Amino acid sequence: MPDSNNLPQYNPVQIAYLVKDIKESARRMSSATGAGPFYVIENIELEWCEHRNTACDFVHSSAYGQWGDVMMELVQQEDAGPSPFRDMYEPGEQGIHHVACFVDSIDETIGLYDALGYPLATRAKAKVGTEFAFLDTNKILGHMLEIYVPDETLLGFYGLVKDASLKWDGSNILRSI
Repeated sequence: MPDSNNLPQYNPVQIAYLVKDIKESARRMSSATGAGPFYVIENIELEWCEHRNTACDFVHSSAYGQWGDVMMELVQQEDAGPSPFRDMYEPGEQGIHHVACFVDSIDETIGLYDALGYPLATRAKAKVGTEFAFLDTNKILGHMLEIYVPDETLLGFYGLVKDASLKWDGSNILRSI
């Protein structure tokens, strides 16, 4: 078995927190860290989702802002069903949930982490076409790892959030897309 102390090296592009209220949390995180502005997307629709090999809805809302070189995502789960967030937190709890990284292949990365003892928790595809997965790396990292292949839509969104932060004067913290 490969050495589980030597995980593959990927550059983090996002840090995400599960929160009770994305709008209140965006204001608080902006004040505390200078992150922002935050783009709010409510009730994100997925084309499909499987959590622990079972189909699920995984309805959630997110606020995305820039924190230095890394995107910050604040996630609010909208339903009580199973999800990568419920694996770590009960309803009403909040805290750091995952770090996201771009990878060349979702399938290969899932296989590599599974061989190291860190299984797939969730795999899904957004309505905009981006596929993503959460790997259960809690035992070694203390949080999950989200992976996705950087397609044109995803890179465009990351660019939008980062560009907005470069000219941001600290006002208008919450924005819609």
